[in-house]
Amino acid sequence: MRHAVMAALLEGEASGYDLAKGFDASVANFWMATPQQLYRELDRMQAEGLVRARVVRQERRPDKRLFSLTGTGRRVLHEFTAAPPRPGAIRDELMVKVQAVDAGDVEAVRAAVEERMAWAQAKIARYERLRARLLDGRGEEEYLARAERVGPYLTLMRGLAFERENQRWGEWALAVLRRRSAATG
Repeated sequence: MRHAVMAALLEGEASGYDLAKGFDASVANFWMATPQQLYRELDRMQAEGLVRARVVRQERRPDKRLFSLTGTGRRVLHEFTAAPPRPGAIRDELMVKVQAVDAGDVEAVRAAVEERMAWAQAKIARYERLRARLLDGRGEEEYLARAERVGPYLTLMRGLAFERENQRWGEWALAVLRRRSAATG
């Protein structure tokens, strides 16, 4: 998670709250974290000298800490990007249910697939809004050629592709389950 936090801080100084909101809008398509996990990680990273925090006094609200990357944090992030990634592993409870559908409640599995599709559709809509904000009226090629940072756009497009594939797979899986139910029903 620390590398995802450091990557998010490349956008600039942010509070833990801002990072939690930003995670939901930017990196949630590839890294999930609760606000509590973020705050714990920020405290550890500050203790290790990877980020610095400054306190901003606020009237009628608790003071907030704004975090930014240190030189050490940037170096660690650079080393991280230079190293080959470990293979990812998918842990998806829905896939376990689909795997066991023949011995289970087919209607419940169908409902779970439909729910996943609805969730994917909502994420696609959110990602499309974020894409429009990033492009800000520019074409994709212009954005990619001139934007200060392209990493957020590249990961956003991966998230879009992933959710679109979830939709495509869900439609296919539901059609298979409908055909099987019709054949045995």
